[in-house]
Amino acid sequence: MARVEVPFGSHGGVCRAWRYAAADADGTGDRRRPCVVMAHGFGATRDASLAPYAERFAAAGMHVLLFDYRHFGASDGRPRQLVSVRRQLQDYAAAIEFARALAGVDPARVAVWGTSFSGGHALVTAARIPGVAAAICQCPMMDGFAAVRRILEYSGPRQLLRLTGHGLLDLLRAPFRRAHYVPTVGPPGSLAVMSSEDAEAGYRALLPPDARVEVAARIALSVALYRPVTHAHRVRCPVLVQVCEHDSVAPVAAAERAIAELGTHAEVRRYPIGHFEPYFGAHFERSVADQLDFLRSRLAP
Repeated sequence: MARVEVPFGSHGGVCRAWRYAAADADGTGDRRRPCVVMAHGFGATRDASLAPYAERFAAAGMHVLLFDYRHFGASDGRPRQLVSVRRQLQDYAAAIEFARALAGVDPARVAVWGTSFSGGHALVTAARIPGVAAAICQCPMMDGFAAVRRILEYSGPRQLLRLTGHGLLDLLRAPFRRAHYVPTVGPPGSLAVMSSEDAEAGYRALLPPDARVEVAARIALSVALYRPVTHAHRVRCPVLVQVCEHDSVAPVAAAERAIAELGTHAEVRRYPIGHFEPYFGAHFERSVADQLDFLRSRLAP
C-alpha cells in the first residue's frame, strides 16, 4: 500500500506522519472518504507494527494519517523520548485538524485510533474534540493510577521508589531541555517502566531493529495522574473498546469501568490474550477484522 510522508504543525513543533490514500480514491476531493488518525502507545513510534492496520484501513476505502508524537521518531522535539501526556493529546488534536483539511477526506467522518497508552488518548480525544466520528481503543490504558498499582503488584515498592528517584533526577534536567533516561521495558526485576513477565519480549517484538527502548524518566512522576476513564462519561461518539483479558500492563478492570461509563456509546470486544498479542498472526486478524466492521458501520456516509 502506497504511503507518503506529510508534516503538520503542533504547538510550535512539527509532527511527521504517513498518509495512506484510500483505495480507489484519486485524492482530488471529488469523492470524500473517511479518515483514521493513528498513533502508537507508550514510548513507541509509527514504525512499530502499526503499518498493517493502516494498510487494511486504506484497502477498505479509508484514508489514514499515522503520525509520530513530538519528541519521538521522525517528529521534532527536544529532548528526545519525552512522554508528555499533555503534548501527545495536543498532537492528536493537531492531527485531526490536519486530517480534516486533506484533499479527499470527509471532515465529518474522522475517527481516532489508539493502542495501549494511546488507547487512553483516543478516549480522551473523543471526549474533548468536537465532531470526532468514532474512536478505537485497543488494549487501552484507561487508568494510570491502576497501572502503577499493577507495577506495585508484580515488582514491589522498591521498583516504584527507584523509578521515582530517576524521575526526580530527570526533572532537574528539564529546564535545560535535557533528559535522564530509563528503559521502557525490561525483564522482571530490572529497572524499567514495564517489567511484567511478558513485557520485554512482547514490546521488543513490535519494534524495528534500530528503535530506542528508553524514555525520559520524569513520566514516572505523573503517569498515575493520567486517568482517561474519568473522561468516558463525556464521550458522545461510538467507541470500540478491545479488551485483552490477560493484560499484564493495562489493567482490565479499568477498561471495564470505562466501558460502563461509556454506556450505549461503547462497543466491546474481548479476547483471551495478553497485552502484546493483538499485533501478530491470528490475533491481529481478529482484532483488525473487528475494527474494520466497526469503522465501516460507524463511518458510513
